[in-house]
Amino acid sequence: MDKILIKDLTARGIIGVNDWERQNPQEIRINITLFADTRRAAEHDDIAYGVNYRTVAKKALAHAESAQRLTVEALAADIARLCLEIEGVQKVQVRVEKPGAVRFAGSVGVEIERAKGEV
Repeated sequence: MDKILIKDLTARGIIGVNDWERQNPQEIRINITLFADTRRAAEHDDIAYGVNYRTVAKKALAHAESAQRLTVEALAADIARLCLEIEGVQKVQVRVEKPGAVRFAGSVGVEIERAKGEV
């Protein structure tokens, strides 16, 4: 299976459980790996046969900036679900991080993996 990578997509949104986190948007870093067969797109040199990473990035960014989730786990699951709705995507890995959320750490977050047909 081929991989399509979206690295360090940066959103600003409400995420967190503390009162102060619910008041002001914070930086949310998103990394997405889409698993799809890219052979037809390569053979025809035509995005119509592939997965458009710009479309995926726009959907993930819009959701992250509007969802107002409490946890990075929930946001990662939301983004995975959005990605799996896209034709051709068979599996996805999503990493959601909050830079500066923990003192002395560059960021904290979660990484999940989901596949089509999983419950």
